[in-house]
Amino acid sequence: MSEPRSDQPTSDEPMAEVSTAADSTVTAPTDKPLVSVRDLKKHFPIMQGVFRRQVGAVKAVDGISFDIYRGETLGLVGESGSGKSTAGRAVLRLESLTAGTIFFDDEELSAMTPMNVRPLRPRMQMVFQNPHASLNPRMTVSSIIGEPLVEHKAFPRGQARIDRIDELLKLVGLDPTHANRYPHEFSGGQRQRIGIARAIALNPDFIVCDEPIAALDVSIQAQVVNLLEKLQQTLKLSYLFISHDMSMVRHIADRVAVMYLGRLVELAEVDDLYDSPKHPYTRALHSAVPVPDPEVEEARTRVILEGDIPSPANPPSGCPFHTRCPVAEPQCAHDEPEWREIESGHWVACHFADRPGW
Repeated sequence: MSEPRSDQPTSDEPMAEVSTAADSTVTAPTDKPLVSVRDLKKHFPIMQGVFRRQVGAVKAVDGISFDIYRGETLGLVGESGSGKSTAGRAVLRLESLTAGTIFFDDEELSAMTPMNVRPLRPRMQMVFQNPHASLNPRMTVSSIIGEPLVEHKAFPRGQARIDRIDELLKLVGLDPTHANRYPHEFSGGQRQRIGIARAIALNPDFIVCDEPIAALDVSIQAQVVNLLEKLQQTLKLSYLFISHDMSMVRHIADRVAVMYLGRLVELAEVDDLYDSPKHPYTRALHSAVPVPDPEVEEARTRVILEGDIPSPANPPSGCPFHTRCPVAEPQCAHDEPEWREIESGHWVACHFADRPGW
């Protein structure tokens, strides 16, 4: 009979609170990024008619650029529908590209065929959002975690593979004696730990975490974030951490990029972005994060955005945010803002980001 399901890790290490980014020792960025993305675009064609002619395109990602350094966590935040997950999948070449270049450790992924990308797959992995859908219900935990080991001939068979699977389960805080169980015998938090174990099985350098805590209970989210931070320090990992939870991103990220309607609108060091946001959209996202101090919460000014995010199939002209921006001016409707560095390491796409008093 199976033991009662629980999200608590089986290791003795307490993981009840989220550790802050300041608590961890992150490798200092070097001049050479591990991942470099330039003008990345991913458009999905809109087909109509009997002959399936293209009549338009959904511009899910519409020209974004960023770097990720070794040992760094870059947070990518924004509303649902802003293109975050598509961007993460495109960086790993799980989606074909419409335009742009992607370099991974001097290898140009964007110029490679899927077959040529395959040898680099062990170094680039992904943790998916929904642990209920990302694990095959017909496979045991041992088979799920062992699949990449067999596929890439790291530990294809024998006791060495079993030992590696046990080691991975211990790393993510699960009991190796449960390796022959099926995903439905685990809780949501435990399933996500299994997904993380699968992602680190081949000792990758870079992991895209696609909203890894969004489908979990609030009480479990801190445990998973702490686990990711611990693994980063132990295995020297670099993360692209995708989330709409601004408060959680602040704890885990070193730098944060804000995405809106397929484009980046701001990118900065985590403290700079949270303490001094320059873009109106970033300010709106920041103001929506609850403050655990009733007096501060009551006194602070909320930025309320009206309307929904526009359709990426028909984005607005000029600044993509001007239809909802509380400080938009006529110029914003027809002039696209330049992506510029207004302070050291602080990039923003807004005409008036450096206006005095703004």
